[in-house]
Amino acid sequence: MAASAIAVLDVDGTLVDTNYQHALAWYRAFRSMGETFPIWRIHRLIGMGGDQLVAAIGGDELEERIGDELRERWVEEADPLMKEVAVLPGARELLLALKERGHRVVLASSGKPHHVDLSLDLLDARDVADAWTTSDDVEETKPAPDLLQVALQKLGAPEDAAAVLVGDSVWDVEAAKRAGMPAVVVRSGGFGDDELRDAGAVAIFDTPGDLAAALDDTPLA
Repeated sequence: MAASAIAVLDVDGTLVDTNYQHALAWYRAFRSMGETFPIWRIHRLIGMGGDQLVAAIGGDELEERIGDELRERWVEEADPLMKEVAVLPGARELLLALKERGHRVVLASSGKPHHVDLSLDLLDARDVADAWTTSDDVEETKPAPDLLQVALQKLGAPEDAAAVLVGDSVWDVEAAKRAGMPAVVVRSGGFGDDELRDAGAVAIFDTPGDLAAALDDTPLA
């Protein structure tokens, strides 16, 4: 792949270790509204946007009845947990390695703007990334491809530009497939290798740092 390729990086669960905080926040939000779902089922949907998650776990009726309020309560529950979030091993090193190879880097997040700001600060990424997205940029989140397409638009790149997604969930891989991008995945999403490969992942690594050390073996060589 050419040196001018675009690296589209998921943020939550890929670069910063937020997945379990998000799952707990959703669990508490559901409980506060009289709905209890096993937390493992919620975790399996993390990586899917909040606009999709409520119906995915509770059906369209639940979404129509209390979806908007659930999302508001999720933010209230998630905000205090964000102070516990840490950068995943080698995440900033991955960003720097991609830039050193001449790739443009865009951070594709459907997170709330203030959560994305926190991640950018943790990663010290504002002058490394070429662009980033938030939930304000899209109407439909992963596994829909919209977020990845908007990420390319942020760079002024066409939808068929040479781009590779780096993510952590089957939802990332599915979105990449729909957007026509190969997907490289880290295991921090908690999905099994077989699930990630079945979804279409072309390479799987333990951590962002492991990916940074093995870029020559990926479409981001």
